[in-house]
Amino acid sequence: MHQLRKPYLLFLGDVALKSDAKTAFGLRDWCRNDVLGEWSLPSASVNLGLPRLAPAEAAALGAGSLVIGVAAVGGALPPHWLPTLEEALSAGMDIVSGLHSRLAQFPSLVQAAQRGGGRLVDVRHSDTSFPAGTGRKRSGNRVLTVGTDCALGKKYTALALTQALQQRGARATFRATGQTGVMIAGAGLAIDAVVSDFVAGAAEALSPDNSPGHWDVIEGQGALFHPAYAGVTLGLLHGSQPDALVLCHDPARSTIEGYPDFPIPALRQAIDRYVEAGQLTNRAVRCVGISINSSSLSDEAWAAYAATLSQQLQLPVCDPMRGGVDALADALLA
Repeated sequence: MHQLRKPYLLFLGDVALKSDAKTAFGLRDWCRNDVLGEWSLPSASVNLGLPRLAPAEAAALGAGSLVIGVAAVGGALPPHWLPTLEEALSAGMDIVSGLHSRLAQFPSLVQAAQRGGGRLVDVRHSDTSFPAGTGRKRSGNRVLTVGTDCALGKKYTALALTQALQQRGARATFRATGQTGVMIAGAGLAIDAVVSDFVAGAAEALSPDNSPGHWDVIEGQGALFHPAYAGVTLGLLHGSQPDALVLCHDPARSTIEGYPDFPIPALRQAIDRYVEAGQLTNRAVRCVGISINSSSLSDEAWAAYAATLSQQLQLPVCDPMRGGVDALADALLA
């Protein structure tokens, strides 16, 4: 599992679309105190509104890592970014990347890391060997965010829920399972890069025995109803052994995104399927609430939708970006 060196300098390359810089925006929004500033190439047309610092300046201010905050087309590292990364390494910083390209495949980066003493950290890849899952019951409490589809708020829900629990005086730790989550938390693993036989074992290692009353808030991945990514969801569910589930949903979607032949299930059916699957390793697992990505709804439509859904399912319904997740935290601690 990865341990990252903070604080960060966020590198935007020559990004032209905000959607391509979602990693950088996520870090700015969720761990602002760990971010010193941003840097980009002159041709970039997106900025984060943070202090603009060259790598050498950031290193002098104590930056531990330059984080590549954008997803380049195809997940490959553009060669014209290399001089900036080499500058950061020569100044003693680590380079943290969530791209598919491995940083060590670039000789100039390896040489710069050796000169400056920095590390090349590929958060999408892990050299750790994980065992198969054991199914052994672990101490402490766990809540896992799950979804009716991918990319609809599982990470944001988990982060918001961690904060809400901590604000109530509860001991809670965000457990990151994706590259952006790892960068925000400074630790964790990209679960979708683990060999399938060992996903459950990796999830067990991510959330080890803990003290009574402590909550591990585990970032979900994929969806049980996704024709491509249900496998990682199921392995994470079994290895996490959650005591509680929060179902995340986007009401604007009627089918799995990019898979028009696969309809989104009814929410009661989704809850039942997740609970049924989770009971393999935790017979007491329960769903404690619904997290909605309501960005497609007006204020009035969202209020009506939330009230109707809560009445139908007899569960709290929240949007972490529109009113917070206090009701979910209260349900966990009840």
